[in-house]
Amino acid sequence: MKEAEKVFEDKRNFNRVMYFADATLSNSRESWPCQVSDLSLKGCLLEFQAPWSGETKSPYLVTLALADDVQITMTVTLAHMEGNKAGFHCENIDLDSISELRRLVELNLGDSELLERDLSALASSRG
Repeated sequence: MKEAEKVFEDKRNFNRVMYFADATLSNSRESWPCQVSDLSLKGCLLEFQAPWSGETKSPYLVTLALADDVQITMTVTLAHMEGNKAGFHCENIDLDSISELRRLVELNLGDSELLERDLSALASSRG
């Protein structure tokens, strides 16, 4: 079976890339240091030192520094939690951040066709 077929069998609409980096989850009152476990064009999986105890229905800001002057920032909402890991759905992302995320996903996927499929799915989900 081809790699693209394996990915297609996965029920997710977006390919995830494993990317381990420090990040910060925050709202207007608090911030939590965390580590990104994986990223996609539609969200991220974050790992905390202890089970995360934020409000489950509120929007948050995830900031991931790629370099001194390059970062990805997205507004997210909680999708699921298990132990000290929490998955977040991307609600909004600025143009600079989506450009950086696209480059990161493209480099990690190693297949521009998979990235184009993700971008098409993202565009159609935004209606």
